Amino acid sequence: MSGRVVPCGPREIGSLFLFEKLSPEQLGRLCAAGRVELFEPGPVYTEGDPATCFFVMIEGTVVLSRRVGADDVEVSRSSQRGVYAGAMQAYLGDRVRQVYRNSMRVTEPTRFFVLPADTFADVMREWFPMAVHLLEGLFFGTKNTQAMIGQRERLLALGSLSAGLTHELNNPAAAAVRATAALRERVAKMRHKLGLIAEGPFSREVLANLVEIQERTAERVAKAPALSPLEASDREDALTDWLDEHGIGHGWQLAPAFVQAGLDVDWLERVAAAVGEEILPNAVGWLDYTVETELLMNEIEDSTARISHLVDAAKQYAQLDRAPYRVVDVHELLDSTLLMLSGKWGPGIEVVKDYDRTLPRVPAYPAELNQVWTNLVDNAVSAMNGAGGQGTLTVRTARDHERLLVEFRDTGPGIPPEIKDRIFDPFFTTKPVGEGTGLGLDISWRIVVDKHHGSLRVESVPGDTRFQVLLPLTARPPEEEPV
Repeated sequence: MSGRVVPCGPREIGSLFLFEKLSPEQLGRLCAAGRVELFEPGPVYTEGDPATCFFVMIEGTVVLSRRVGADDVEVSRSSQRGVYAGAMQAYLGDRVRQVYRNSMRVTEPTRFFVLPADTFADVMREWFPMAVHLLEGLFFGTKNTQAMIGQRERLLALGSLSAGLTHELNNPAAAAVRATAALRERVAKMRHKLGLIAEGPFSREVLANLVEIQERTAERVAKAPALSPLEASDREDALTDWLDEHGIGHGWQLAPAFVQAGLDVDWLERVAAAVGEEILPNAVGWLDYTVETELLMNEIEDSTARISHLVDAAKQYAQLDRAPYRVVDVHELLDSTLLMLSGKWGPGIEVVKDYDRTLPRVPAYPAELNQVWTNLVDNAVSAMNGAGGQGTLTVRTARDHERLLVEFRDTGPGIPPEIKDRIFDPFFTTKPVGEGTGLGLDISWRIVVDKHHGSLRVESVPGDTRFQVLLPLTARPPEEEPV
């Protein structure tokens, strides 16, 4: 939007704090190269457009805003003479993409001194060469430092995740190894027992009944109901008594496995009726091996399924073989992150999922959202661990108008009010030296706000800290620049 050009007075622009130290010759050059424009209420420039001008307000009221999803979020409002905006990094030239980083509008008739970006860059380099060198060093140095420490932040997170994943994988893997060794022993004993039965004076009909009972016992193991501790104890006592009454030794050792397999006194009565008293002890021993074999195979199946689930979660977390930008279900991302981080919290921390499963899929960079979830979960768990290792982490999803809300709520000690406004600043951390880079929340902010055009905010009181990520439901073209 263009304003109405009005006369430029060197004395007037020299009264602005930005130009008050300039010489009359310098002020004259600025007036000759630039112009004073009067803008009526409305937009002045739009975020994302090429940054062609540097604006300094002479009088009026200016509002700066950022685009978040379908909304314009106000970030600054001022009536102070001399405030400036626009092509503030023109002196960096084509080394930085020169676009407006926000949108500017005025709420009343407002006059600006407007300087073309090229002229602003030229006078900066000519009049303030040392300052330009310092600013360039600060800009690129900070950017490089952020990149290097951001990489270290990712490596530290990867190391922590790898340790947690290794721990999680070790448990089911060790269980599968133990179960396999026990299964080999049980199968060997079953072969021995089968030899004893085959050598005995048992009719073909009895042996056929025994094989049929074995098959039906295996089916019962697969369908065994879950019992409460009291129910299981009562059933074990009843089975032990029955086994003792029928002269079968060590009934108290056999009963727990039978109960776990879903066998009861009625089932053993049917076994006794099918094979007779003479063969009953051998038949019960044979069934015991059958039951233990089935239970061990179930344990191996559960353990290997757990390993497969963990590998799938790791792949989902890392987004291997996936497009970097696509439509995703945030609940899948959250679940994979929570599973990957599950080794970081102890038994005193409870994790609650409060998901709205009706939410639509959203366009996103899933691997980078997982990094955001990791940072927010890690901070919440660290806060609760620092307060005695007790608390609740609630992960909630909901719809917020035309945006999707992901909220991480912890019951830790909260964020002190005096540092709340600084937590998203680069390199700011409350963790001890060596434990934090101070870039976790800064990286999260840039991923959510700059790359996904969303917003990241925090609300905190002792016992209730909430980080809220708001993502637009509709797509915008992916950014070319990396975060």
